Amino acid sequence: MIYLTIAVLCSVAVSVLLKMLRQKDIDIRQTIVAGYPVAFLLTWFLLKPDVGTIHELDNAWGIIIALGILLPAVFIILGRAIEAVGMVATDAAQRLSLIIPIIAAFLLFGEVLTGTRIFGLALGFLALGALIYRPQHVEIGKQATHTPLWLFSVWAGYGLIDILFKQVAKQGTAFPLTLFVSFGLAGLLLFIYLLIMRVRWQGNALIAGLLLGVLNMGNIYAYVRAHQVLSESPSVVFTGMNVGVIAVATLIGVGVFKESLNRINVLGLLLAICCVAVLFLA
Repeated sequence: MIYLTIAVLCSVAVSVLLKMLRQKDIDIRQTIVAGYPVAFLLTWFLLKPDVGTIHELDNAWGIIIALGILLPAVFIILGRAIEAVGMVATDAAQRLSLIIPIIAAFLLFGEVLTGTRIFGLALGFLALGALIYRPQHVEIGKQATHTPLWLFSVWAGYGLIDILFKQVAKQGTAFPLTLFVSFGLAGLLLFIYLLIMRVRWQGNALIAGLLLGVLNMGNIYAYVRAHQVLSESPSVVFTGMNVGVIAVATLIGVGVFKESLNRINVLGLLLAICCVAVLFLA
């Protein structure tokens, strides 16, 4: 369970780092672009991708390009969502993104839709609705009115990334090589974008990117290793990861950053945990 614990802590630490950077008015885009070379190198050393098989990526380049665009974009959206509504609801929305690949499995890949999974999906949508709920008298200012949009974008973005990775695996492309190429492309595209935008580079943002890269790769590596060690109990890994992130993020968000949750939001967190349990323990 040590790998699963590390994966949970690294995932939450990413959200904590992004929230702290937002509070200090640091350009998260620069932090993200500085993190990709670190993740790129760690992928090379830890997962040892076979670059000799890169010619086998022929049919997967469209998916990899989509990942190269989505990976940094979703990180930026994640930072905006954390700023708008806090890390508790944002991390819960990210975990609920598992609904999207499950729906895709039924609509696109021919899996059978069972009553239990319908119940789980219903819980998930109820949880998402409860998480984005804000009392009308609190909805003051432009930032507040954009809260549902940011949370929905986090949910949809991570769900699409999950589907893309599943598609790559379905085409027989090795996961380490896909991750390696996707990280490299994502960092390159974001760097080019920032050059075009002529950003004023911030040294502290770039230094924070080194930590972000380590945490991001630590999360992915530990999660993959957890699946390898607990290969006979994938539901334990799925459920432990999702519920663990929601629980730890809630403790840190409320206890450390003093984030406020209304009763509907608390209900949403409970529904999110139930959704994850139903979908992966069914």
